[in-house]
Amino acid sequence: MALYLIESSLNENLKNTEAFEEKVSSLEQNLQEELIEVQVASDFGRAFFIFEAEEEAGLKSALEGEQLPVDLAKEVRIVGQELEEAKKQKEKINYLVEWNLPDNLTMDQYLERKKKNSVHYAEVPEVSFSRTYVCEDMTKCLCFYDAPDDESVVRAREAVKAPIDNITQLSDKK
Repeated sequence: MALYLIESSLNENLKNTEAFEEKVSSLEQNLQEELIEVQVASDFGRAFFIFEAEEEAGLKSALEGEQLPVDLAKEVRIVGQELEEAKKQKEKINYLVEWNLPDNLTMDQYLERKKKNSVHYAEVPEVSFSRTYVCEDMTKCLCFYDAPDDESVVRAREAVKAPIDNITQLSDKK
């Protein structure tokens, strides 16, 4: 089994908490794959799903069968938190940072860099880092935070010397 990130642009029918929660419930009932977590932008424009599944093609097909467009599907690994902890989703997160990784960065280099720089999160105590999902093909990573505002997230990313390609404020409803 592997972890997969699925990014989806939500249609107008899913642009509120109730409709989105119904869709997630339907997914969980109708798919054989395990939904590890789902995060949705506060404007309900995009959703980020993490599944544990055998293979990507069947997962994409199943989501499309549920009328969820698949904008991106990638195998990922979780960094900074154990998978079992992510499944519990006990800590609050309200921001997602996307970073399109540079072409020449290897997974080992990324992990070493993260280990070395993560201590600098202490310089921005109002921000709590939760976890990162790194695409196995080293194209992108998603980092989850709890922070008071966008500016705090930017300061935290600067402290750990990590770029930002996009910041998404997440809905508090999943």
